[in-house]
Amino acid sequence: MGPDEILAESFRLIEAEVSPHPFDAAEWPVVRRMIHASGDLGLVRDVAFSAGAAAAGVRALREGTPIVTDVRMVAVGVHRPSLEALGIGLHCFIDDAEVGRLAEAAGQTRSWCAMEKAISAVGDAVYVIGNAPTALLALCAGVRRGAVRPRLVVAMPVGFVAVAESKEEALALGVPVLAVRGRKGGSAMAAAAVNALLRLAREGLPR
Repeated sequence: MGPDEILAESFRLIEAEVSPHPFDAAEWPVVRRMIHASGDLGLVRDVAFSAGAAAAGVRALREGTPIVTDVRMVAVGVHRPSLEALGIGLHCFIDDAEVGRLAEAAGQTRSWCAMEKAISAVGDAVYVIGNAPTALLALCAGVRRGAVRPRLVVAMPVGFVAVAESKEEALALGVPVLAVRGRKGGSAMAAAAVNALLRLAREGLPR
């Protein structure tokens, strides 16, 4: 089997094992891609969208809205040809020297300080958090104080400390949010979600 055939068969198997599901035409291609990337059918229970979040994300990407990621591992997983086709800039400040100095001076995580810099430097964007709950908490704080209004938040930090809580805080913000509830998440899953949204932005939402 060639790559396209393998992908199609994988999607067929996923469809067969999880149908029926509660997701709409904009949401399901994203969840399906996340399941494919992780091998975790349990995501059908764990993925949460705020109302209209998937469609809002597709619109934002179609309009060339920039993407901010919390770590490089998410950034490298995003499909570059799609970014180029849609004219989308991709930003990650975790390795920025100024962020390192600020984190050391404040006794704060680099992830928090990198997100603060992204809010200041990029502003309203698609924010993708696939690793650090402190990045998501910093973004939530920025939304609450009116410093930023994300076009979409992909909330998928992974781990044990403040992870589930940060996602629930994001879902309560009143902005478009795609989250994996609980402790699951990770860079590969977050990048898979973004790539599915990019594909929808290029090809159009299913009818």
